[in-house]
Amino acid sequence: MVGKRNDVVQASRRWLGTPYAPGAALRGIGCDCVGLARGVWSELTGRPPPPAPPWSPDWPTSWPRALIALGEAHMIPRRPAEAGPGDLVAIRRLGGREAHAGILTENGRFIHATERFGVVEVPLAGWAGRIAWAASFPISPP
Repeated sequence: MVGKRNDVVQASRRWLGTPYAPGAALRGIGCDCVGLARGVWSELTGRPPPPAPPWSPDWPTSWPRALIALGEAHMIPRRPAEAGPGDLVAIRRLGGREAHAGILTENGRFIHATERFGVVEVPLAGWAGRIAWAASFPISPP
């Protein structure tokens, strides 16, 4: 992994240990999975983070494709099978809807925000078969 993709992974790793906070996008202070993506995007582009989609505990079931809509407005879509380190992925949960997001890293791992542990880097293995959408950050080569 070289160049800009490595920049995305390194920026994402700076968020490790950030506590979970719904709707937030503040490194070291708090974020959720969408906030992690928004915050990394902001750091990489030098622009304020895109607005978050409406959040409520049931948002994945009440607003279809919220993660995809936000991503398509600010990212470079990729085929999920072509996603690699530095790409953002949306994961199906809750009855097949895209309800979680994370950033791929090397060696089959990804960084995501969890309610219990905050931002962590873990093996993708249990999530890989549920990747519904993928995109590159604007600085990453498509």
